[in-house]
Amino acid sequence: MFLIDTNRQGQVVTDAVVNQSIDNYLVNDLQLPGHGLMMYVNRPAVIVGINQNVTAEVDFHYLAKHDVQLVRRTSGGGAVYHDERNLIFEHIVNGDPQDGSKFGDYTVFAAPVLKALAAMGVDNLAISQKSNLVVNDRKFSGMTMFKNGEGYAAGGTIMYDLNVDAARQALIPAPKRSHRGVASNRVPITNLRQYLAPEYQNLDIQAFKTALLCHIFEVDRLDEVETYHLTEHDWAVIDQRLAEKYNTDAWNFGANPGFRDYQRLTLPTGQLHVNFTKRQDQLRAVALFGTVGTPDSLHDIAEQLTGQPTAAAAIQAVLQQPEVLAILGAAAVAPLTEILTKKA
Repeated sequence: MFLIDTNRQGQVVTDAVVNQSIDNYLVNDLQLPGHGLMMYVNRPAVIVGINQNVTAEVDFHYLAKHDVQLVRRTSGGGAVYHDERNLIFEHIVNGDPQDGSKFGDYTVFAAPVLKALAAMGVDNLAISQKSNLVVNDRKFSGMTMFKNGEGYAAGGTIMYDLNVDAARQALIPAPKRSHRGVASNRVPITNLRQYLAPEYQNLDIQAFKTALLCHIFEVDRLDEVETYHLTEHDWAVIDQRLAEKYNTDAWNFGANPGFRDYQRLTLPTGQLHVNFTKRQDQLRAVALFGTVGTPDSLHDIAEQLTGQPTAAAAIQAVLQQPEVLAILGAAAVAPLTEILTKKA
């Protein structure tokens, strides 16, 4: 196993959208043969699975108020909260490294992390429910995987001293209404800091990362580890993939199951995200979400729009109702009508 350095020109990268796209580049484009491991830190962000509906997972008002990123990964699993006191690790495998790695088997990828944490003083570690890492039956890491050809990524979080209160506010409870998409399974979580040996309990996150990696690779210093450093060419391709897909609202906000189209509106009342599906001159499905109004009020408006013909008069008859204008504002009528009636 070798280490993958995700720094850019010697600088630590904490942009969650960028970090989340690196594994896609390594699996889909670079395809380094063998078994690599990368570990990084994100600024506050909510990461949702590829098959999740963001309207059922996150509080958009909280994200906007606290400058929390929303990032959609290309693997499955549930929504998780990251911040600067949380590590993310990812194994990148291309071909057969002949070390027991197997797509779909989380145990081989969890083992180095669990062994290292045990050496750092953490007792009662285990893997639970196939892909959760737990201490004293409380989750500190959720793992997930994605595959492309002979390459795949397998990784998860390591909660060192995560702001648990912020995580609970950014991630909403299980939805009352049914949604298409995979729902997150909310389980009791805990930070590892309190379980570590005293010498590891007061480290900053980068020092903890270095200590953990040294234990994983069983070395005294990281410069003893075989390391691949991302090149300028690598970063140029990553930047291109970000511009094309991973850093777009259409991917992070709009790629929700059950909808064909997505648009974002900036209104005087806030940000409004619009998912919809049109078929045979009729709105077959509509979802409205964002920082305009409340989730329930936007859901009610979307329900009224669903089933309407894609004609301006029909759409405006809904949008110009006094109770709808009180939520969306008059400035939403024209652009939202155009979005929902425009021919493909």
